[in-house]
Amino acid sequence: MVCVIYKKRALPLAYIVISGKKGHFPEESHIDLLEEVRNIIPESAKRVIFLGDGEFDGTDLQKTLNGRGWLYVCRTAKNIRIFFDENDDKGFEVAIIGSFVSEGHYRSVKNVLSTNKKYGPVTVVFLRAEKNEEPIYLVTNMKSGAKACDYYSGRFRIERFFSDQKSRGSDIHKSHISDPDRPRRLMIGACLAYIWIVFPGTLAVKQGWGKIIHRTDQCDLSLFQLGLKLPDYFLNHDILIPVAFQMFNPTD
Repeated sequence: MVCVIYKKRALPLAYIVISGKKGHFPEESHIDLLEEVRNIIPESAKRVIFLGDGEFDGTDLQKTLNGRGWLYVCRTAKNIRIFFDENDDKGFEVAIIGSFVSEGHYRSVKNVLSTNKKYGPVTVVFLRAEKNEEPIYLVTNMKSGAKACDYYSGRFRIERFFSDQKSRGSDIHKSHISDPDRPRRLMIGACLAYIWIVFPGTLAVKQGWGKIIHRTDQCDLSLFQLGLKLPDYFLNHDILIPVAFQMFNPTD
């Protein structure tokens, strides 16, 4: 899935659908997807920021993003090599610097060349979150490592949405749809259902229902998953299911 950041929220924009294909996709597919996304983004958009996991760190993809004037922050592997200039024949693996990053901090190096293709200049960021044994490694065309970390954090806000729409909720990955136009309609329905189900999930948290339908010591379910459980509990106990659904203009 590809997302766009709007008012610091990452919103789903396009889904990769290749029949029978699982795992990572070739870099050519990523670049083709960018063409589809480019047609969706309005020309009035002043800034586009591409966020990607370790699958999206290909140098050709980075070059394409740069050519469109888009910013990007993508996760990369700890064993990639970076070089300080074209004449640097040795370089070093980013994990060497990563080993010096303390918990809850980050470091970055600017104007380096990445991978053996010596693509760049790029900024490489070494981010170690609290309670993480190892840092994650980011490659970006931003100069500020702090901004890159801030934008990349938006990616984690949508990970739960991905799992709710797939194996932990709607199971849309089991639809067996092969017509490229049909997933769009499926996503519209799934997203509308998602919005409503999050409402009872929010009630479960705010009104204390979560401790009745789930664990009392801690909650490891998303609002969507709680929202699926609460109406079921209400039906079994003859309790009126609350309904609240209102569309609004996000620009208001």
